[in-house]
Amino acid sequence: MNTGTLVILTGASRGLGQGIAAQYLAQGAFVLGLARHHATELKAGDTLEQWPIDLADPLPVAARLAAWLAEFEARAGGEPPAKVRLIHNAAMISEPGDIAGSDPADLARSLRIGLEAPIALTAAFLRATAHWSGTDRRVLFVSSGLGRRAMAGSAAYCAQKAGLDHFARALALEEERRPGGARVASVAPGIIDTDMQKQLRGADPARFPERARFDEFHRSGALDTPAAAAGKLIALLERDDYGANPVADVRG
Repeated sequence: MNTGTLVILTGASRGLGQGIAAQYLAQGAFVLGLARHHATELKAGDTLEQWPIDLADPLPVAARLAAWLAEFEARAGGEPPAKVRLIHNAAMISEPGDIAGSDPADLARSLRIGLEAPIALTAAFLRATAHWSGTDRRVLFVSSGLGRRAMAGSAAYCAQKAGLDHFARALALEEERRPGGARVASVAPGIIDTDMQKQLRGADPARFPERARFDEFHRSGALDTPAAAAGKLIALLERDDYGANPVADVRG
């Protein structure tokens, strides 16, 4: 089961996450995909395991991940993989619109999925792999330009992505102090043709005044395909200097 590279990926069932999973699988990595549903376009096999999970309830998922990592090591004869990548791609954008008119339950769920879950799973991952002294461990948070530039009508999403950026900064400082600490970065992947973009283009313009901007992204062909964006993220994640800047952007 130890293929040399282990990739743990949230939001693996579609869009960018599915693109990342497919490209790592093609490279021979073992991929553990965590998402609400199985990625039907990924071929099941000895190097792919998928969990249908709900990241709005992250603590049981974090506990399961910690136990699974111990089992993965045991099945490999106590030999941890040479490389392990934890990629937090899952996110949820609440219904676009002003906070005053938003459903508090919808906002809370988006923050649990987009911010609480990555923090909880990262803590479980780092604890479970702390003794993997010879393993190249890297953590990537898929951020957004909206974590760095505020936008009306998407405040909760802006907050979760800004939170990931600053969490990555603090976590990188912690891991720098540890021998063999993990390399960490929160990375904006550019503008991608995903279901989230469709949701923004379909929003009520009376509640979401930025809709015209997203319509223009689509009309002008400014959107990357999920596969192209996945390739850019993987290239950055595998660079020798990954983590030198804990808040990064694939566009430079």
